[in-house]
Formats: sequence, C-alpha cells, structure tokens
Amino acid sequence: MMKFKILFALGLLFLFASLFCQQADAAGEGDISSNKGLIALGMGLAVGLGALGTGIAQARIGAAGLGSAVEKPESLGLALIFLLLPETLVIFGLVIAFILLGKL
Repeated sequence: MMKFKILFALGLLFLFASLFCQQADAAGEGDISSNKGLIALGMGLAVGLGALGTGIAQARIGAAGLGSAVEKPESLGLALIFLLLPETLVIFGLVIAFILLGKL
C-alpha cells in the first residue's frame, strides 16, 4: 500500500510539473530566459527524486547489511560498500543540477 501511495504522489508531481511546463512554454514562446522557473524546478526534481530513491534503497540495504554482519562479521565491509552505491544517484542529480545551473 505504501508503494502505491509513493507512486501516486510521484505521478501527481510529474503531471503538475508537465502541465506547468506546457503553460509556461506557451506563455514565454519557448525563450530560455522565460523558463528560469522551469530550470529551477528541474534542478529541484533532479536532486530531490535522486535523494528519495537513495533513501529508499539505503533503508533496505542497511537493514540487510547489518543483519548479515551480525551473522558473519567479516561481511561488514562488503555491506558498507553496498550501502554507499546508491549515493551515486544523488551525485548524478547534483551534476545535472549544476549543468542546469549554468543555463540560468
């Protein structure tokens, strides 16, 4: 049920963002200077959704990794490596945000 709520909220977010983009594009005739708000929205979505996905992934990986470390203490290093892998999503989101920041 929780997955459905998260997917529903994300669907609404994308729906409203796309409607906002279409309305702003029609009002600004597609000029890049008139779409500064949309670029800022894209930056926020890139970082925010990347962080949301990372948080969900790390919650599950962390619990499983610590559970395996309790049974086999030598697997703690591997669990920590797996815990750090989802962080690349946030790094990619920040890279996209900085690229979009250059367009403002």
